[in-house]
Amino acid sequence: MRQDSFSGSGFEKYRKKTRKEQFLEEMETIIPWKELCDAIEPYYPKPEGAGRRPVGIERMLRIHFLQHWFNLSDPAAEEALYDSQALRNFVGIDLGREPAPDETTICKFRHLMEKHNLGDQLFHLVNQYLKDNGMKVSRGTIVDASIISAPSSTKNKKKERDPEMKQTKKGNQWYFGMKAHIGVDSKTRLIHSVVATAANVHDSQVLPDLLHGEETRVWGDSAYTGQKQTITDYAPLAQDFTQAKGSRNRKLTEDQRAKNRNKSRVRARVEHQFGIIKRQFGFNKVRYRGLAKNAHRLFVACALSNLVVAKKALLGRSRM
Repeated sequence: MRQDSFSGSGFEKYRKKTRKEQFLEEMETIIPWKELCDAIEPYYPKPEGAGRRPVGIERMLRIHFLQHWFNLSDPAAEEALYDSQALRNFVGIDLGREPAPDETTICKFRHLMEKHNLGDQLFHLVNQYLKDNGMKVSRGTIVDASIISAPSSTKNKKKERDPEMKQTKKGNQWYFGMKAHIGVDSKTRLIHSVVATAANVHDSQVLPDLLHGEETRVWGDSAYTGQKQTITDYAPLAQDFTQAKGSRNRKLTEDQRAKNRNKSRVRARVEHQFGIIKRQFGFNKVRYRGLAKNAHRLFVACALSNLVVAKKALLGRSRM
């Protein structure tokens, strides 16, 4: 007969801290909670009369961030809070005293964030926080875009695809969805500019929105070839370091190929951010219908990705 242990009562002799717990502890330390909550507070419901008091802003923001980090829908977020002690500890929920916020409450908070474009505000607040902690934008910008897929099926209530998502061809493959455009600092690898569009918008069309204007160098892949005048107009001091592009009738010279390889060594740094957003956070497919809701998710994901990139430097400062 198997003997009962003390693990159910909180005594776990062989307890080991998981990577999830380690990650959440690090995020707990480096996120500027007060500044972010202050940005949401003017739009958050106030308690009225003797009715049920709204859940605290910081608690709901923590759940909102969990949804981004672990790619959770509103119902899945509620389920995960009941399932994981690590997530409950991060949010501050004691099931012996209170239940976790239900999926409707989580959904309403997300809608409030989307309605007031608070994802954009949080992105800029995080970047200002990083700047105040010594991670300033340098004079080099890497621009790039990545496709976020959307369901192409028409097997839904409206019998149609999302009208705000579009189709585009990359190589010999067709894709349907939206496109995430980012401008990344070449030194710190932090995202300083974000634009969300339908997938059929060419990368070069949003180039002006990805430059901060003080660049001395701009890197990009061959999609940005021929944009020298645009770069000059919006970043007058910048040199064009975008990839040279050959054609069927005009092959690249060996010298141009060598220069492209050198440019790629710098340009590859942008892929680190897309790796965090799409692989670590799981944002390689849209979750919601419409561009605005998914754009909000993109802005918050970029803010959180910047914190992941800057984590080591921020933790070093917190221990000083």
